[in-house]
Amino acid sequence: MPSLRKINPIAVPQFDSTDETPASYNFAVRRAAPAVVNVYNRSMNSTAHNQLEIRTLGSGVIMDQRGYIITNKHVINDADQIIVALQDGRVFEALLVGSDSLTDLAVLKINATGGLPTIPINTKRTPHIGDVVLAIGNPYNLGQTITQGIISATGRIGLNPTGRQNFLQTDASINHGNSGGALVNSLGELMGINTLSFDKSNDGETPEGLGFAIPFQLATKIMDKLIRDGRVIRGYIGIGGREIAPLHAQQGTAWTRFRALSLMK
Repeated sequence: MPSLRKINPIAVPQFDSTDETPASYNFAVRRAAPAVVNVYNRSMNSTAHNQLEIRTLGSGVIMDQRGYIITNKHVINDADQIIVALQDGRVFEALLVGSDSLTDLAVLKINATGGLPTIPINTKRTPHIGDVVLAIGNPYNLGQTITQGIISATGRIGLNPTGRQNFLQTDASINHGNSGGALVNSLGELMGINTLSFDKSNDGETPEGLGFAIPFQLATKIMDKLIRDGRVIRGYIGIGGREIAPLHAQQGTAWTRFRALSLMK
């Protein structure tokens, strides 16, 4: 019978957990969250004696001390009045500076006395897949809420009818009311403007962890154009295609169909 070897117990190191600092993104939240506002789209209700009622709600991001705010265009569509509520309790009626359908972005302006909290922006910071991000907004009008995830992909296209944006994809939860809010990194720096999530797939399933944001580089570029011109002016090439009548065989070559380019002056 084999002999049994005595095993000495392993000493478990002791430590005082009160001396440890838990992993936290509180620093990022304190830097960024004050600059994320609640946006309320109010419109006249003809059945209620033309009283203003909240049609939609969303979020916005204060970009500078002048009071310019970026949000999504679909948040303020058809608004008779736009109300902006700051996290410090101040409430303002906002002016619509301009909007852009192709990027679903809009710029608002509030006239505030006293300082305004503004979102930190680092133009040298490029978002990368795997970066930790926080989505800040007002989901379902519950009040400001922070959700955490990572950047799952960059350069996503074809998610809206125009297919123009290179969206950031994230698994941070983005719900109704988060639209127009901020997607920030672990330092509280703006990475994108939250814009949409998938509610249902083509087969009826409810996807999880699929949220999208407009990169801050594009958002700030559109904002500057809207502030300067009131709209986004894009170049285009005046070329289109159309079918013309089939050409009969000529010199031994049969053409059954011919497409031509038309130039528009």
